[in-house]
Amino acid sequence: MENTIYFFREIAKQWQKEKEPFVKRSTFAIYGIHLKTHLIPAFGNMTSIWEADVQHLVNLKLQEGMSPKTIKDILMVLRMILRFAQKHYGWDNPLMEIHFPTRRTKQEPQVMPLEQQRKLIRYLYNHPTTYNLGIALCLSTGMRIGEICALRWEDIDLKAEVVYVNKTLQRIYNPVGFTEVIEDTPKSPHSFRYIPLSSELLRLLTPLKRRADGRHYFLTGTHRPTEPGVYRNYFKRLLKQLDIPDIHFHGLRHSFATRCIESDCDYKTVSELLGHSNVNITLNLYVHPNLAQKKRAIAKSTGIFS
Repeated sequence: MENTIYFFREIAKQWQKEKEPFVKRSTFAIYGIHLKTHLIPAFGNMTSIWEADVQHLVNLKLQEGMSPKTIKDILMVLRMILRFAQKHYGWDNPLMEIHFPTRRTKQEPQVMPLEQQRKLIRYLYNHPTTYNLGIALCLSTGMRIGEICALRWEDIDLKAEVVYVNKTLQRIYNPVGFTEVIEDTPKSPHSFRYIPLSSELLRLLTPLKRRADGRHYFLTGTHRPTEPGVYRNYFKRLLKQLDIPDIHFHGLRHSFATRCIESDCDYKTVSELLGHSNVNITLNLYVHPNLAQKKRAIAKSTGIFS
């Protein structure tokens, strides 16, 4: 092994083969995209990689407008391959201190203003097609778009008054370079969950479920699902039709979480409804005291001196 030269592209290919059986298909597809699009073009012909090489890639991607979060995801794949190269091919794997620019502003999650949310909900309830009720489900349960697209009628338990989340639908890149739609387990073990349904949703879903085949997908009423991209486009057209400012579909999940926090739900409950792996994710994303809350805190803390 000592006398053989191994290029990064060769090691990365072998790493992919050994990694594939142990990760979800969607995760493996993301690894493949990072390699094909970023890591192989940058390091493919190298026989060692050092801190300056990685910092140069980071600087280049930042100049191209890539978000630090995406770059860090790419570096996570690189670090796994470098550990693999060190263990099996004798590569050096130096400790790297990679620098990112200091963030000047904090990016807040997209949340639909309350009046716009009320306007949307009124329309959805007055026009209870499955596509519209799917959007209402997202607003009322915090489900992700892939979870709604994978939802089947058998996952809605009207007697228990809950919806069971146990699958997700997504389009991924496969190893030969094409995309395909797959149904998979949810994002993490914590994403398997059951969520209570509101009385209004129960009222609207009951007559539809009586006529539905439990094995059929909720949105389509057939054995063929709606993929997230198609459903996302429907949502955008609906917002335009209702003259509601554009918001990402994922903003419905953020809006649900925000309304829960505003209603003084305890953070652990909100975290479990969202399927977060721990409550800190919920706290970091959604728990931001507003000005009124801050004023009350100041009044209480200074009141002890009067």
